[in-house]
Amino acid sequence: MSDAIASAKRAFRADLRERRQLLSQAAIDAAADGVRAQLGALVDLLGARSVSCFLSTTTEPGTRRFVQDAVARGIRVLLPVTRSDGLLDWSVATPDGDITEGLFGLPEPVGELLGPIAVNDVDLMIIPAAAVDGSGMRLGWGRGYFDKTIGSMERCPPVYAVVYDSEVVDDVPHDVRDERVTGVVTPTRTITFPSSRR
Repeated sequence: MSDAIASAKRAFRADLRERRQLLSQAAIDAAADGVRAQLGALVDLLGARSVSCFLSTTTEPGTRRFVQDAVARGIRVLLPVTRSDGLLDWSVATPDGDITEGLFGLPEPVGELLGPIAVNDVDLMIIPAAAVDGSGMRLGWGRGYFDKTIGSMERCPPVYAVVYDSEVVDDVPHDVRDERVTGVVTPTRTITFPSSRR
């Protein structure tokens, strides 16, 4: 990655992180309700019976209510667990599952760990992002876990990134290691990109 691209990514992420820190609790709660409805509708549209999803942090558009709903509906939900080698393990979400602080301070499930290939069986991947542009290019938070996971899958299912409405932008800085997503879910809408490879 060139120094210019790396610098542009760092600056963009810092700006987005600061904007998220300024959100009121009311705005965060409203976003979680919207994301819950949008993701539920997406699962129904795709007929997904098994999905992967992340546990949102306090400033991300909330996914935890969606996860609870999906588990209650009998949908198998795999939650990511970060590893020090840059790969993700997975754990099956349960109605009363405990959450701990994983690597990088991210919320992660407590439970039996499945290996990185467990995600190959899901019908839909729901992943975090800092921003997504109109071509489906996703800007992550810089650790590469999801780009590496998506790039290594032989038959990748639809992949949707979750962001706030203002984080769907015209263009994000990217390099060859960055992966495009099928679509993006915000608190008010779901967009599927026509040029998506998935």
